[in-house]
Amino acid sequence: MFKPFALIFAIVAVLAAASCQRASANNELKVAAFKQKLEATADKILLDVRTPGEYSEGHLAGALNIDFRGSNFDAEVVKLDKSKTVFVYCLSGGRSASAASAMRNMGFKQVYEMQGGMIKWRSEGLPEEGGTSAGVAKGMTTQEFETLLNTDKTVLIDFYATWCAPCKKMEPYLAEISKDMGATVSVVRIDADANSTIATEMKVSALPTVLIYKNKQLVWSNVGFVSREDMIAKLKSIQ
Repeated sequence: MFKPFALIFAIVAVLAAASCQRASANNELKVAAFKQKLEATADKILLDVRTPGEYSEGHLAGALNIDFRGSNFDAEVVKLDKSKTVFVYCLSGGRSASAASAMRNMGFKQVYEMQGGMIKWRSEGLPEEGGTSAGVAKGMTTQEFETLLNTDKTVLIDFYATWCAPCKKMEPYLAEISKDMGATVSVVRIDADANSTIATEMKVSALPTVLIYKNKQLVWSNVGFVSREDMIAKLKSIQ
């Protein structure tokens, strides 16, 4: 039997979900817009939802740190003033999106997310406090990176992170390529978290980022997931 109320409820649920998605999209700001709105807002909270270790290695000036994946996230966030505008960021945008959603559910009225997170912020050369901003190189140096290119082989550089789902999906076949094509291809995976200095210098703004070099020259680059078939085809076309 046709149930009109069930249909109505289903339509309302779909519209509500769409509305929520639009709200999230409207509150996800690119770095320049995020910075501009942050500076123009007087009564605000700037929240870094990365781990304390990540925070200590470089963060936006004036940011509070509450680890989204920490056991006390909800307990700490609920203490904040819900009437204030909140600006939230993480490393690449995943955790901040989840944190912003959770905060909206807690009753925070205005929450903005920084699209691309600290990776994007750093790629645009914007200032930060602590860590690499103090002139301390983190991880691989430029000289060490350039040493990797001193080979007759094609060099595939894969910037990744342990929390990055597409990176994890690519990892097994990159290991296969390293083994099966090792005579002509050198595969180097660089953890962007542990090597933020070189990631910033190479203007890595999202993960995964793949750079392919031949005779020390960059011949191909890609941001985002690449299939095994497409990667092998690209490598064969370069050799």
